Amino acid sequence: MAKITSLKNPRVKAAAGLRDARRRQKTGRFLIDGLREIDRARQAGIELVELFYCPGRCPAGQPERVETLVEGIDAERFELSSAVFDRLAFGERAEGLVAVARTPQRQLGELPWRDGALVAVLEGIEKPGNVGAVLRSADAAGVVDGRTDLFNPNAIRASLGTIFTVPVCEATTAETLNWLRAHGLAILAARVDGATAYTNVDYRGGVAIVLGSEAQGLSDTWRAGDVRAIRLPMRGAADSLNISATAAVLFYEALRQRSPQSEPRP
Repeated sequence: MAKITSLKNPRVKAAAGLRDARRRQKTGRFLIDGLREIDRARQAGIELVELFYCPGRCPAGQPERVETLVEGIDAERFELSSAVFDRLAFGERAEGLVAVARTPQRQLGELPWRDGALVAVLEGIEKPGNVGAVLRSADAAGVVDGRTDLFNPNAIRASLGTIFTVPVCEATTAETLNWLRAHGLAILAARVDGATAYTNVDYRGGVAIVLGSEAQGLSDTWRAGDVRAIRLPMRGAADSLNISATAAVLFYEALRQRSPQSEPRP
């Protein structure tokens, strides 16, 4: 394993540059921080290109776990000094390991499909942390509009690596709507002005739950005649919930309805 102690090392500079969305788009690569996230990416078959390891930044009591993970990854490996690693790592949650991965190029037609699927559609969600939080709640395939930076480090960390275990892809709004129609899904759009309460909807069978940004909501594309607008009740001064909270409420209502009646309730 090559050792790097210079802050000017080109490998480190190139990897650090992947914090920028334009650089990720140009290179087709992105960063993964953290043990759990890197391990989930590896298990999901994400191609890891480079691995940066810093023994001095490993979590207390876990050096063996880190070393085992490092040894099990087929990628170029580099050991960094603490000062160099601190430049590369994300925020204050450094765990001694950062990976560079090749961005998956999934298309809508490549998403695994089964009858009765529950699909989450996110349109124009600009805050990566919200995308990650929604993915943590999603028991479904995710279809994300192109304005969302799906592999932003914030999104990956907020998802706890579930972005690699939930089938996701990026597509335009028009492509997504056509795909949903082609698969015969009931389309439910969450809107503050929705005519139907979310509890009065049947989520069994093939269903797509469509969510937009808090600031702009959903585009007019989702006002089509075959799209049903649903709402969550708002009893206080606020006129909407955070997108991740809305997603969790709707996903778990769908899960409740789709669970076998004989399944014991907590």
